[in-house]
Formats: sequence, C-alpha cells, structure tokens
Amino acid sequence: MATLDSKTPAGKLQDKWTNHKFNLKLVNPANKRKYDIIVVGTGLAGASAAASLAELGYNVKAFCYQDSPRRAHSIAAQGGINAAKNYQNDGDSVFRLFYDTIKGGDYRAREANVYRLAEVSNNIIDQCVAQGVPFAREYGGLLDNRSFGGAQVSRTFYARGQTGQQLLLGAYSALNRQIGLGKIKMYPRREMLELVIIDGAARGIVVRNLITGDIEKYSAHAVILATGGYGNAYFLSTNAMNSNSTAIWRAHKKGALFANPCFTQIHPTCIPVHGEYQSKLTLMSESLRNDGRVWVPKKAGDKRPANQIPEEERDYFLERKYPSFGNLVPRDVASRNSKEQCDQGKGVGDTGLAVYLDFADAIKRLGKKAIEEKYGNLFQMYQMITDENPYEVPMRIYPAIHYTMGGLWVDYNLMSTIPGCFVLGEANFSDHGANRLGASALMQGLADGYFVIPYTIGDYLATSKLQGVSTDHPEFAKNEAAIDSMINRLLSIKGKKTVDEIHRELGKVMWEKVGMARNAKGLNEAIAEIRELREEFWKNVNVTGSAGDLNQTLERAGRVADFLELGELMATDALHRQESCGGHFREEYQTEENEARRDDENFAYVAAWEFNEVGKWTLNKEPLVFENVKLTQRSYK
Repeated sequence: MATLDSKTPAGKLQDKWTNHKFNLKLVNPANKRKYDIIVVGTGLAGASAAASLAELGYNVKAFCYQDSPRRAHSIAAQGGINAAKNYQNDGDSVFRLFYDTIKGGDYRAREANVYRLAEVSNNIIDQCVAQGVPFAREYGGLLDNRSFGGAQVSRTFYARGQTGQQLLLGAYSALNRQIGLGKIKMYPRREMLELVIIDGAARGIVVRNLITGDIEKYSAHAVILATGGYGNAYFLSTNAMNSNSTAIWRAHKKGALFANPCFTQIHPTCIPVHGEYQSKLTLMSESLRNDGRVWVPKKAGDKRPANQIPEEERDYFLERKYPSFGNLVPRDVASRNSKEQCDQGKGVGDTGLAVYLDFADAIKRLGKKAIEEKYGNLFQMYQMITDENPYEVPMRIYPAIHYTMGGLWVDYNLMSTIPGCFVLGEANFSDHGANRLGASALMQGLADGYFVIPYTIGDYLATSKLQGVSTDHPEFAKNEAAIDSMINRLLSIKGKKTVDEIHRELGKVMWEKVGMARNAKGLNEAIAEIRELREEFWKNVNVTGSAGDLNQTLERAGRVADFLELGELMATDALHRQESCGGHFREEYQTEENEARRDDENFAYVAAWEFNEVGKWTLNKEPLVFENVKLTQRSYK
C-alpha cells in the first residue's frame, strides 16, 4: 500500500490556486503548435477542454462515440449550475459555496480542489454568458438564481429545465470554431478501447471505428479522458444507454488508480420503474423540489388517489424531519428518506415504490403560468412518459442511480497516476466527496475544462520535454492485437444469453446489494454473485454479427465486460469502508436518528485501488487533511 501525494500547494486556502498558477511552467505560443493533445469525450468537460487548448494553439484530436459532439450526455442535465455571484444578496460567497460542497460531500473531498472549484465558478458564468448561453433573467436584467438541495442561498443559474443542453451548445460552438480553424480534428463514432503507454507515459489511444469496425491508432504528447461516469453498471440509471466506463477502466488496468468507486449518487427525483424490461430511467430535475412538496400518506397501505387524501392525513416527511432545509435537503438524505417511507409500506402507485412530489400549493400561490415558465418542459416530459398531468395530480418519484463521485484518482493538476493521462469531470473523483450537491456537476466539468487543464497540462508538457511518437511504435501494435483478441473471443463464445440479459442481472445485484443501503452480508454476496456472473458471461454470452462493420451488440458486450469487473471493485470498496458517508450508507453504521455515521479517525482518506489482475486490487490511501472546516456530523435540521 502506498500513500498518495496530491501535490496540493502549500499556503492559505484562498491563495493556493493563484500561487500555483504562477509557479507552473508555461509553453510559449510558438511551441504550443508542436504539441498534440488527445481529448476523449465531448461533454462539458471534454468540449471545453478541447476548445480552450486549441484556442491556446495546441493541436487537438477529439473523440466521441456519438455521431456529433452535441449528443454528449451533458445535454441531459436539467436544473442548473452553481456559482457564488451572490446576485440575490442573500449571504453567498466563494467560501460558503466551498463549505456547502465540502459538507454536502460528507467531508470526503480534498479541500484545495473544492475551494478552487468555488473560486472559478464565477468565471464560468461570465464565460457562458459571453458565448450566448440563455440563462434565465430576473426583472431587473440580472441573471436569475434558484435554490437547490444542500444550500440555504440561491446560487443556481439555469435555463428553464434545459441548462445542460444550453451549456453544451455554448461549449460546442467554441469547439466548432476551432474545428473550422483547423486546430481541432474531430473523430466522431469512435470508441476508445486502449490507452497506449510508452516509456511510462500516456502517448496515445487505440479506438474502434463504430461505423466500419476498423481499429485505429492515434498518438499525442498527452491524453485527456473526459468520458463521464459509470452509473450504467447498475443497468437502470438516468444515464444515456451508451454511457459506459470503458475508457477509464482500460486506463485503470494500465496503472491509473481508481478512487472511491463505491461513492455513487442516488437521485431522489426520478420517474419510478414501470416494468421488468425497461432499459433506462428518466430524471426529473432537482429544481422541482423548490416548489414541489414531497409527501406520502400517513397510514401504511393507503392506496387512495392523491386528491382523495386530506391534508391532515399526509406526511410531508422531509419538512417534518428537516425543518431548516425541508424539501431541499441534499440528494442522499432525500433519497434515503424516500426509501425508508416506502419500506414502511407508505409508498404510492402500483408498485408502492414511489412518493409524491406535489405542486398544488405552488400553483395556488404563484399561479399556473409562473410554474409553466420555470418548469414547463419538465412537466411536459413527465406527462409524455406517464400520461398524467402534473398540474392536476402530484408527480410520482423514486430514487435512481444518477451520478458517480468515484473515478480515476487525480492530483491537484488533474493528472492520474499515469504521467500524461489527465482526467476531467465525472470521470475523475476529485471534487464531490461521498455525495454531489445538485448543480455542481456542470460546474466541475466546465471548471476543469475551461480554467484548470489549460494551466496544468502546459506545466506537464513544459517540464517533460517529450519527443514526438509515431503510431508505428510497437506499443500501438501490441494494444491493437489485444483489442483484436478480445473482440474475437467475444464473437466466438456463441452462448445462449444476450448481453442485455447479463447486464440486467448485474444491475439487479448492484441495486439490491450495492445500492442505497449496504451491509457486510449483502456486499460479500454481491462479490460472489458478480464473479459467477462474469464467469457465465465469458462462457455463455451470445454476441451476434461480425467485427468488420457496425455492430452495436459487440459495442455493448465490451462495455458490459468492463462493468462486470468494475462492479466487483465497487462492492469491494463498499465492504472495506466501514462507515456511512454521503451516498455510501452502511446499515451497520448509522446514528440513532438513522443518519449516516462517519468514522473520521479511521476513514478520512481517499481509497485509491491499484489493479493487479481481474478480481484482485491493492488499496492505496490519500489522507484527507481539513485545515479550514471542522469535521462535524452533517445536520440539515
């Protein structure tokens, strides 16, 4: 086991990033033209990084598996993006945003990274406004804000329920400008399958062309992974169906440590599961909790329609238990409490796995038109999926897998344990601890891409003195051969189970035993069951078609093979962390009030796992030192 060095700068918290930027080595403008940088992923983190680096003069090769960068999953984000502008004059500040984020993550994040995130948040808003992002505005002309879970100030900037889409279009326009100028070469419909390491540093990638089936090789001086999270290990999640872990998992198997894999976020406001063969879940924005009130019937087993249950027989349980924050408690708290109500038999709907999100009071107070202006597209989406009108009856919601706080370990410069391999956005572990506050994912992706990586990757290039490398290097051929071998193995099995059948079975194990509530017995069972499922996959999966053309079954098979390894690591990490914190809730470790009970003496560290072989990892630790916040039991009461 090793103790990891985060390379956090010394000095006062508020000065760390400013001083660090000054001390970083620079690449002069003429020399930037000599460097090639690969960016994998074109969501907010990837698109902003590619555009920013190209604007500086670097030669960028950008890759995505979608047919267009604008289809990246960042487009699905709804509610907003945080920044400490304090337009509302309600007491916000950079330090308060920093504190809320540290507290919301249950004190399992690195102070310096979180403060930097809060510090650059205001710059993000200015950048996006300059790009033309149509944020909502208040009567006086300033950008409007709304409140979100885990904060008592209004700091969330939004564009109705389409914030991710509008932010991505802003980054996409910057990306396209550089494509037009020739500084970015765009490679859509490519999936990264291997990271190429030469002389100990990341020097390229090998991808599969998803249209032709060709295996292609690309070299660079550095590689940036901005490929999102691994929530689809659970099969049913709010992620796009093609979202996967393959890029970061293949890098992990080449030496990049994987940090806090068990820190997964359950989002409290999703449309409930409606059938056994459902393929994904739909998120309803957390912003709805601003005006919607969460409740269940007071009496277990009460199946009357919502409008037939009188006020005195309703339990607004979040408002009752958390009077200070009410319906705006953080996501992990809201999710756990909704599950608790359903476990007690108070759940609503046909399955009993739902609670109400009711807008009747808000419509009565503000008028239907005001609610339409704030949430209209979300209400339309809900009605389209459920055939219920949320203006007339309460929405039904239930928690679902949404975001992953774990990811590849990175230092303060966003570099993984493989030199030259940088990791941005949800693909890294760095800023959210054990629970992500709403509206901070978009903030982190854009902070990493626009305002952090342009400085830190320059320092790496300036100090490494790397020579150019050709794809004729033997390491590229070696990695290509490994991909061909895996593809041929998958196609030769010709078993009796489809890829989706096995993925669905994995998802059930993950949700039931590595989901909202975990215990030692269930986690040990999950590890054994995942190993059996992985063995069955390699003996009995049926991958149809061929390698030399478009083959979506083959694509999914490779991704599920990775999930079957990652799932075991997630359960292993959850078993090792004998405490409850944020989204990681071990039933053995809770307070008398059924809240998460941390163990700061024994677990105030980042757990970073080193791959040895499939099913075997070595634990490394990065101690978390808190000099600016006091570790306390989280309370939202």
